[in-house]
Amino acid sequence: MTLGARVFKTGVAVTLALYASMLLNLSPPIIAAVAALFAMQPSIYRSWRYLLEQLQTNTLGAALALVAGYFFQNDPIAVGVTCIIVIVLCRQLKMEESIGLTLVTVIAVMEAPGVMKAADHILFALNRFQLTIIGIISSFLINILFIPPKPQGQFFSHVQQVFGNLSLLLRTLISNEIKENVFQEEKEKLERSIQSLINKYKLFEEEEKKLKHKKFSDVRLLVVYKQMLNTLHKGYEILETAEQHYFQAARAEDTDADFDQILEKINKYHEHVLLKFDRIIKPDHSDQYCMDKENEEFLSSIMDAYADRKDGRLRLAIVAAAIYDYGFQVSRLDKLVDRHIRE
Repeated sequence: MTLGARVFKTGVAVTLALYASMLLNLSPPIIAAVAALFAMQPSIYRSWRYLLEQLQTNTLGAALALVAGYFFQNDPIAVGVTCIIVIVLCRQLKMEESIGLTLVTVIAVMEAPGVMKAADHILFALNRFQLTIIGIISSFLINILFIPPKPQGQFFSHVQQVFGNLSLLLRTLISNEIKENVFQEEKEKLERSIQSLINKYKLFEEEEKKLKHKKFSDVRLLVVYKQMLNTLHKGYEILETAEQHYFQAARAEDTDADFDQILEKINKYHEHVLLKFDRIIKPDHSDQYCMDKENEEFLSSIMDAYADRKDGRLRLAIVAAAIYDYGFQVSRLDKLVDRHIRE
């Protein structure tokens, strides 16, 4: 199990929230600790947005809980009804992510024991509200000051890892060298990794569009990263398509070798494009391996050989089309990378 920076930052934020609560003589500090746990976000932009949303929804929730608590004390039905109202209001404000912590504030405010004077009830509610805000601010400060998130670097590093997994599966797909259970495990792992990569791209996109002045180079980099993601997804689709169609189709003796060869070439081309983006190889070194022409010739040959057959080999044309699409997307990525590194 890998312990990332976010795990450590969460622990530091909780510690800071507890110390801050004790220094300000606010009790119980556990509320600030819980708030810090909720508030840790994966990017600076989301931390800032979460802080603003929580200030609004927690103020609203604390106010409603103060009124309800004054009239109904800590009656369980009143607490439940107040929580329902707060949930509805948060959804109306389109701040669903803040619901959880806001409900913690509501329950904490309405926890006031017995009948209290109005002034005492207000002080009690203010105390609980302050504890929640301390936790939120603690997480925000730790997130931007202590190992701040760097989604751009994390994204490409993850792309390289995902490509390594995809490359292994594509190179052994036709030869069927990997055990079936191992292949399925690796394919499921690849699917989860691509989904994780999609989430990282969204973080990077938010950072670029919301927190920075958009430059042409930044927009171009977003386009390149999105195409990297799209290309990996097209590679994954080959695995899905081959499982459904390739091995069930009747094939000539040299068919496996033809498919294996074109996959190997496109996969190698994909690797060189990523190395070029990483400035490891020279910009003009990939040379596209004449892939555009070879890819089209391969698809045409498969369509000519099998498209009119009635023995099930039409399935091979479907797989060939998926391979063609993957090669086309790699070629498009190569052109985008060329433009990016020459800026």
